[in-house]
Amino acid sequence: MHVIMNFDSLDPALAEYAPALHAPLDPVLDPHLNPNLLQPVELDHDGVGLDGLSVQDNVGLMDGIYSELHSAVSEVGVPISSAHFDVHEEMLWVGNHGGHATSFFSPALERYSSFQVHASNDIRQIQSLESGIMFLTKNNLKYMTRGGLIIFDYLMDESVDNHSLLLTDNSTLLMGGMQSHVIQMDLNTVQETQRYTTEVPGITVMRQSNRFFFCGHSSGKLSLRDLRTFNVEHEFDAYSGSLSDFDVHGNLVVTCGFSSRMNVLTCDRFLKVYDLRMMRAITPLQVHVDPLFLRFVPTYTSRLAIISQRGQCQFCEPTGLASPADIFHVSTVSQAIMSFDVSSSKQVFAFGDSDGCVHLWSATPDATFNTYSRDSEFALPCMVDNLPHLDWTQDLLPLSLIPMPLINETLLSDWPAANCTPAPRRAPPVDPEILRNMKQVGFIGYSPNPRTKLRNQVPYQLDSEYDNFNQVPESPIGREEEPHLYMVPKKYRKVTIKYSKLGLEDFDFKHYNKTLFAGLEPHIPNAYCNCMIQVMYLLEPVRRLVQNHLCQKEFCLSCELGFLFHMLDLSRGDPCQASNFLRAFRTIPEAAALGLILADSDEATGKMNIGRLIQSWCRFLLTQLHQETQELEGPQAYRGAGNTSSFASPGGSVIGQLFGCEVENCSMCRCGKETVRVSTTLLFTLYYPDLHNNDKAPQDTEFVEVLRRSICLEQNTQAWCENCEKYQPTVQTRNIRCLPDVLVINCEVNSSKEAEFWRVQAEYAFKKALRKAELMFPPPPPPPPKEPSIGQWGEPGPDASAPFIPSVEELRNVWIPYSLKMKLSKNKELEVLNCTEAEEPSQSEEDTDEATNVYDLMATVVHILDPRTGGSLVAHIKVGETYHQRKEGVTHQQWYLFNDFLIEPVDKCEAAQFDMSWKVPTILFYAKRNLNSKYNLTIKNPIEASVLLAEASLARKQRKCHATFIPLLLNEMPQAGELVGLDAEFVTLNQEEAELRSDGTKSTIKPSQMSVARITCVRGQGPNEGVPFIDDYISTQEQVVDYLTQYSGIKPGDLDAKISSKHLTTLKSTYLKLRFLIDVGVKFVGHGLQKDFRVINLMVPKDQVIDTVYLFHIPRKRMISLRYLAWYFLDLKIQGETHDSIEDARTALQLYRKYLELSRNGTEPENFRKVLKGLYEKGRKMDWKVPEPENQNSPKNAPVYSAMMGL
Repeated sequence: MHVIMNFDSLDPALAEYAPALHAPLDPVLDPHLNPNLLQPVELDHDGVGLDGLSVQDNVGLMDGIYSELHSAVSEVGVPISSAHFDVHEEMLWVGNHGGHATSFFSPALERYSSFQVHASNDIRQIQSLESGIMFLTKNNLKYMTRGGLIIFDYLMDESVDNHSLLLTDNSTLLMGGMQSHVIQMDLNTVQETQRYTTEVPGITVMRQSNRFFFCGHSSGKLSLRDLRTFNVEHEFDAYSGSLSDFDVHGNLVVTCGFSSRMNVLTCDRFLKVYDLRMMRAITPLQVHVDPLFLRFVPTYTSRLAIISQRGQCQFCEPTGLASPADIFHVSTVSQAIMSFDVSSSKQVFAFGDSDGCVHLWSATPDATFNTYSRDSEFALPCMVDNLPHLDWTQDLLPLSLIPMPLINETLLSDWPAANCTPAPRRAPPVDPEILRNMKQVGFIGYSPNPRTKLRNQVPYQLDSEYDNFNQVPESPIGREEEPHLYMVPKKYRKVTIKYSKLGLEDFDFKHYNKTLFAGLEPHIPNAYCNCMIQVMYLLEPVRRLVQNHLCQKEFCLSCELGFLFHMLDLSRGDPCQASNFLRAFRTIPEAAALGLILADSDEATGKMNIGRLIQSWCRFLLTQLHQETQELEGPQAYRGAGNTSSFASPGGSVIGQLFGCEVENCSMCRCGKETVRVSTTLLFTLYYPDLHNNDKAPQDTEFVEVLRRSICLEQNTQAWCENCEKYQPTVQTRNIRCLPDVLVINCEVNSSKEAEFWRVQAEYAFKKALRKAELMFPPPPPPPPKEPSIGQWGEPGPDASAPFIPSVEELRNVWIPYSLKMKLSKNKELEVLNCTEAEEPSQSEEDTDEATNVYDLMATVVHILDPRTGGSLVAHIKVGETYHQRKEGVTHQQWYLFNDFLIEPVDKCEAAQFDMSWKVPTILFYAKRNLNSKYNLTIKNPIEASVLLAEASLARKQRKCHATFIPLLLNEMPQAGELVGLDAEFVTLNQEEAELRSDGTKSTIKPSQMSVARITCVRGQGPNEGVPFIDDYISTQEQVVDYLTQYSGIKPGDLDAKISSKHLTTLKSTYLKLRFLIDVGVKFVGHGLQKDFRVINLMVPKDQVIDTVYLFHIPRKRMISLRYLAWYFLDLKIQGETHDSIEDARTALQLYRKYLELSRNGTEPENFRKVLKGLYEKGRKMDWKVPEPENQNSPKNAPVYSAMMGL
């Protein structure tokens, strides 16, 4: 008879809990069996006397018989939702429905630690690792030490409902639940690395074997998935209702669950058994309890342990019959069993019930949880009774054994910062005798040893003349140490990419950037503006503006910036390149006229003042974007919904709305003639008080006052007066008519006097902040003097009720405010005031005629001084909630440091601190509070399908008879998931810079700069499969130093519109075609696509790239060329004299078809691996060279290949 499980009296969340993954234990017999489940046996109670029964003196646990060893309470009345035996230490971990975790030490269940994991959600699974414990709740994964300290806290989206986790190896984790995907996570970087879509949602239990991932679904299905791709290989319909648990051992899978009968879930007493060799169900196993949990018992047999929610446990063979004699009971006092786990030693198992109790059962009195457990770390005993004796004769005795009292005086060990500044010792210069006799061979100098100094010894006392840090040491060792950077924190120093033989493939960018925001690579010419690009990207209205903009100009900064921002959106922490944007930037005549384009020699030697340069660059970029986005153009082939007229009013632009400020300039001659001109400015420059008086120090001046004077500028100058008809001294005044939404301030700290002014004002502000802090937070009165007792000693700690007190270091070197308020009266009189970050404009201010804006500091761009290379530029940016929501899935604001590809969270104070000895402010950005609410931030892709249609060539001599491709027709437009073969060819613009090390190896200083010269796309399916629909040669205005004809097939003249016979287009035109294909969702097939997309400057999602170089590759072995693969698998001889991109794209498509054929569409990876092993064996024998036709036949005729194909 089947028993219907009643869940009405329990917490509804209990039925959704999935048991943890652990091994089961040995079969046992309980001496106290439930008489209702035993076969009826009549006993003659009158025939046996009590004195005839023998009673043992000592009744204890017997080996092989499971009995209750101990029980303990975790939290009274709160159900235990998860139990887990620590696999490294002798501990049992339990988590309850209130989000609280408790650990017990040893089988005696001594309480070890107890802490809150989540405020409200239940703990659904626990997993122990070597350094801590991992807890899974509904949408949160928390990794904590065994003492309760947080190692990391990974918060997921609110829609996520996790139920199970699976540790696939030491650093990879899978999480599944009611959502329609499984999340793969890297524990080293604490980042989501993959998201696998599941056809059947509701994964509540996950297991792993050496062949499959096993996923149990709440719908009653059991799916077997590939270990590498997570694709479904097989699927079993186990139960019509729901699956509660399953386990795997050898070739058997056993499941238990619920069946749906008359719309009621009924616990099914038949366990479904599946044979993995035949992939089908075998005879089901009928049991005598209502199964909720089950485990295999892989000790001396493959027995099963089946546990019911009522506390009954039965053991049976999976292919035999269940006996009611193999049942024992857990004394839960009418409480339901909610969790179950087995120790790794198979000697102990634990039950957690719905009343918060944990029951420990064992088969032996001296049981252990693990076969080999490491020692647990216990807290030191509290030293209350007496203090330890300190032996002053021992040098290594820690003085911290005596606790510190709470005092207000300065400690003796609290040294001033001046005494703690590191002062590295400079190396002495090279002996002049060595330099005089040195002979140079190449770049290595050789000289006889003059024997003037002891071997390997340097005098400690150096001459004072070498203590000057402004002098560059002659010793190479001194140059390596970079003594001028001794005070600069490492994260602010200029970062460089170390190139290896593999280029960038083995460079660890994640070491510099552990966030999901994208950095920018610095090795491109004129990449000094990377930090300003990041500032513009993180201004939400600017990002939306340029991503909706599209025009027909070949070199449009707004278009290129939109393409770059799209790449930054798609990136998940990988760095991007601004190569196409900087290429367009170099072609603009105004940029060259302003001196913004640097030669390579200027960047290397640091001749330019890069701080002044970035301020000019900012002014130029805002002006250029303003002009490009306000132009009213006619119908365009490229423009769709991204028309600027939908974004701004005619004649205006969003740049003007954001940064623009209408300015009234008034010139007054002494004759009384007044001239008024009205203009628009996009930024303001700071003008400082008179700094030419060297006798007296600058006066105490607040930043807001300097800013007001700089905006409302008044100065005397010589100007032409039409009334006097000559140059006359005039008074020029400037007033503003409106307030901008984003206030951009060029700091103009270009000399030592301005730097000294900032330093002095920061000192004034520091002293005022200290006085203010003392008034707001006075020190507590000293306690009355008395003899301290042991009970009064304690650990110093912050008072939870005390207000936040800024530290002294946070107040240092800060002059600018974090927030300011600007008021513009009806008479256009400007008032600039300091305000707090929590302050909002009052209602009375909003009702008056005054225009009032509250601005918050949003970004600062600073110049890091370096006298050798001219320094570098970094940016502090306050990243808003919308970016965190897209990238991290959380909604909060955080300051970050952007230093090319180094991105790191920083404190707010670092953005406003400027130590003028190494960190000089250049540009400040203040954004109006709640700025984004004023603008429409939706983005609609402006690239339409018309970009793929036929277009005219730029080449004058191109003829239709020379056409190498057939453009797509309207009925051939690609759809998501369709295949497109792709190949690209490149030319070299700049050769790489390299040097030879002393050991003879080559070190790449700067890689060669490549430019795409030809892009080919071929159809991947349909009747015209293999026919190109894009074969564009890219016109370039830059000088080509090497056409690489042997490898690219590009010849001199092919890229020149005057003499070329090819189909010549602009890079922007072809770029739009590829962007459209990416946005549609096609899958690109090619060989070595990673480099192709990198040079084209495209970011393509990984699931849209099929690279044959990785399909036919065994890990940790060499990559195989397309030419050899084509000969080996397709019997094709390609790339004879030169490369042809059409031929290469077609070959890559054919290789992918061959891969699907050999691997049976990816379902037989083992057979395909055997084919790859044969490929590598053949390649090593032939030295990876394709034989000549007369020397050797195709491998298709070889017996080895035929045998492998038979697999």
